[in-house]
Amino acid sequence: MTTLAMPKPHGDRVMEGMVAKWYASNTAEMMNQYVELAARFAAELPEGSAVLEVAPGPGYFSIELARRGRYAVTGLDISHTFVRMAAKRAAAAGVTANFQQGSASNMPFPRDSFDFLLCRAAFKNFANPVGALQEMCRVLRPGGRGIIIDLKGDATKEELSREVDGMKLKGLNHFLTKLAFKTTLLKSAYTRAQFEHMIAQTDFSEVKIREERIGLEIEMRK
Repeated sequence: MTTLAMPKPHGDRVMEGMVAKWYASNTAEMMNQYVELAARFAAELPEGSAVLEVAPGPGYFSIELARRGRYAVTGLDISHTFVRMAAKRAAAAGVTANFQQGSASNMPFPRDSFDFLLCRAAFKNFANPVGALQEMCRVLRPGGRGIIIDLKGDATKEELSREVDGMKLKGLNHFLTKLAFKTTLLKSAYTRAQFEHMIAQTDFSEVKIREERIGLEIEMRK
């Protein structure tokens, strides 16, 4: 039986201090993506849904979703800086969203707590990806849905260059983002087959994977 090769193990990648502030500033230039994503899911989620964003960073998606309906929105991030930043942004926006510090592979929530969860552009940074998937399954309610959106591990460097160019970032941000994609991020990202292998170790009952340009969208049903 052939063993499926996986990315080299690493510790949880945590952004704090000035690095977190740079990331927040950089991703703010792509705010339209968070707005579009929030509008998409707001159209699908019933009012009153309990929503978890895993690794929300500065909280852009969670805050945009909270603007759009009566949802119980929670964000869980390992970064203390991001938790403080997201909470401050939510207060400034006048929306209710609860941001907590914690690990994706050891979530501080009871079983069956959420109707929906999203993890965008962060899964490849987790030290224990299978553990994170198992926790996602645990905290979702029966029939609940989880979405992971992330870079795919077999994206080519040419595809990455075109994608970053399309982001229309400015100056140094453009250079650093392209460098990060081609080095650290791509090396840590998972292919479709690797995701299928990891999800098979969970209790999700249904999985759909869609490939788009340089990324994957994984939909999981409990």
